Amino acid sequence: MALQLKKSLGQHFLRDDNICRNIVTALQERPFSQLLEVGPGGGALTKHLLQLPAISFKGVEVDTEKVHYLLATYPQLHGSLLHQSFLDVDPPFEGPFSIVGNFPYNISSQILFKVLDWKEQVECVVGMFQKEVAQRVAAPPGSKVYGVTSVLVQAFYSVEYLFDVPPGCFNPPPKVMSSVIRLLPSSTTPAMRSHRHFRLLVKTAFNQRRKQLRNAVKPLFSAAELADPLFAKRAEQLSVHDFAGLTFRMQ
Repeated sequence: MALQLKKSLGQHFLRDDNICRNIVTALQERPFSQLLEVGPGGGALTKHLLQLPAISFKGVEVDTEKVHYLLATYPQLHGSLLHQSFLDVDPPFEGPFSIVGNFPYNISSQILFKVLDWKEQVECVVGMFQKEVAQRVAAPPGSKVYGVTSVLVQAFYSVEYLFDVPPGCFNPPPKVMSSVIRLLPSSTTPAMRSHRHFRLLVKTAFNQRRKQLRNAVKPLFSAAELADPLFAKRAEQLSVHDFAGLTFRMQ
């Protein structure tokens, strides 16, 4: 059965078995019992994941044609494949679970924000991203690509940049390099007023990242607070802990 690629869904099928094995190896470095694959597509990764012993497995795939193909090719997926967009699903398991996938590039940031919504349950993510997105997620303070995604993810997860994947490993080859990263729950999640305050502050600060912080976040703080020398810095100069601490001082 020939699979039709849909550009609108950001589909690039992984066809390199060694890369698939490397992803599975990275996933297995931390024990887990429940696993969700996002966007199994043509099943390149799925066929390896289904061989993992004693794992409760589910996949979520939005493309009807791919769902039919997967069910025909891997009958054991009956009852375990959710025909939905990942962005619309509820947590597919009770208790902790891991997530793996060659993530569709057009929704990769939204996938990360969904993971953050589920942070109490998601104990590991091993995912393929466009390289520039992976670099952004892993970027330290002061880096040119350090931004909203870096801060929001790193507040709750430690980010490991695992390896790059060249375009030739996909069909069709994307025009960009890809990279695999792993997220594990952070052992140093900072105290914050609330996740909502934190997200608002970070997004507001980076919305005008070239400005001094006091100008970018003016509506969120009193004039007395804004006199603090910390507010003379730019958003990219603040650490995750700096942002979390500031949430307690917001109006």
